[in-house]
Amino acid sequence: MDGRVREWRPDWPCPVASVLAVHKRGGGDPTYRIEGERHWRGIRTPEGPATLMVEPRSAAGVVRAEAWGPGADWALASLPALLGADDDVSGFEPRHPLVAEGWRRYAAWRIGRTGLVMEALTPAIIEQRVTGQEAFAGFRRLVHRYGERAPGPSADRRLWVQPAAATIRQVPSWEWLRMHVDPARSRALVSAARVADALERTVGLPGEEVERRLTTLPGVGVWTAAEVRQRAHGDPDAVSFGDYHVAKDVGWAVAGRAFDDAELAEFLEPWRPHRGRVPVLLGLAAGRRPRRGPRMEPRTHLPARVTRR
Repeated sequence: MDGRVREWRPDWPCPVASVLAVHKRGGGDPTYRIEGERHWRGIRTPEGPATLMVEPRSAAGVVRAEAWGPGADWALASLPALLGADDDVSGFEPRHPLVAEGWRRYAAWRIGRTGLVMEALTPAIIEQRVTGQEAFAGFRRLVHRYGERAPGPSADRRLWVQPAAATIRQVPSWEWLRMHVDPARSRALVSAARVADALERTVGLPGEEVERRLTTLPGVGVWTAAEVRQRAHGDPDAVSFGDYHVAKDVGWAVAGRAFDDAELAEFLEPWRPHRGRVPVLLGLAAGRRPRRGPRMEPRTHLPARVTRR
């Protein structure tokens, strides 16, 4: 089945793989596949599900995309924003030697935006306060049990689309437990799904207003809001405060010791409104701090209070 095709010529050397990487939720993400330089995504657009294939053709200076399904036109129209064409880096100053090194080596990196809030919010809530292994497994179970196959030539790639908000609203409490999603996170997901249309309308609002609206939801705090702002809104000032690694990694890179969130906030303040770029560039330039000790084991899922992360 032939899809709709778009060839887009960015005005900078767009690093497709590194821009899109933030949308892949673990190695077994059923909504994302990589084949060589081709990136396949199953997407639920405002016009319906779509399969989007993105392929850089660097020699020709273009990005080729092909899309299938009811949402194909929407997915192709959103391609430049997805790859960072709307990310305005003007006013960003590296300031710190390691940030400058990251900026020198990865100046073409941009923050893309999907424009799809529930697509980012659903896995972010599932990832709250659990190990990566547990989070990615819970997301896979949700997609396989309540999502749908992506349209077009996706069967061979086992590509799926996340469940719609209306479907999430109807998932029984015992089914969440079978998917190893505890009551705190499942209640947050269902609450968000009930106001999904209003959440989608936050695209284009200032970052602080987006955070304010998201954090009025039960079980959604600044960490979850930042994860959504980064992906759905392409917000360069969004920082994942409360993350298990971010403050520690930044502190290790610039001071040789782990930072807490207060120290991270103080360090990043001079970069406002570009604070979100700094942890990424530091990670690209200096890597992550050495990991020591045994890995955390996945939790058992017993009834829990609603927490806000």
